Amino acid sequence: MRLFVSIAAFLAWLALVLQLYLMLVQSPPDAMAIAATVVSYFSFFTILTNLLVAVVLTLSLNPSSIGGRWALRPSVQAGTAIYIAIVGGVYSVLLRHLWNPQGAQKFADVLLHDVTPILYVLYWLIFARKDGLRLKDTLLWLIYPAVYLAYLLVRGSIFGLYPYGFVDASQLGYGRALGNAGLFVGVFLGAGLIAVALGRWMTRQPKGGRS
Repeated sequence: MRLFVSIAAFLAWLALVLQLYLMLVQSPPDAMAIAATVVSYFSFFTILTNLLVAVVLTLSLNPSSIGGRWALRPSVQAGTAIYIAIVGGVYSVLLRHLWNPQGAQKFADVLLHDVTPILYVLYWLIFARKDGLRLKDTLLWLIYPAVYLAYLLVRGSIFGLYPYGFVDASQLGYGRALGNAGLFVGVFLGAGLIAVALGRWMTRQPKGGRS
């Protein structure tokens, strides 16, 4: 398991560093532009969620530390799996066709949206503890996407910049943007319920039949 986690963590960090580098090299070489690029980088749900995955995997390599104990909590690992699975799923269904990256950008894109989601979901299914997952966890898991969406709407209202078109209130209007945001949060709620049900089912299986 440790080798699997180490490889997955390395690839997650590689994807994050590479994407930041690719954005910075395209930015004008002045302090304001670089700062704006960094803010834009951290305004993508994909980046923030891949960062969460990288941190959770890295901390889990030291289970005796405070960070390791936090990262290995079943609710943290399940929530992280939900977030990154939705990153990969939404990108594949709604966003992949909107652009055609090439070269290093294609490599970063595949790592962020395909490799890391697949590796982390496999890690959760095969290795992570799933005991103790509760229905109320599904509500706690909504805090991250809800806060993120609120940030996008506030930032967009001030600067007119929306990293994702489905919440672009300047184009859709606030009614439709808020409706789309509500549907987005609903996806997380549904995924959370599935994760709790799956976790409970897997923990009830005979020990001899589990990895």
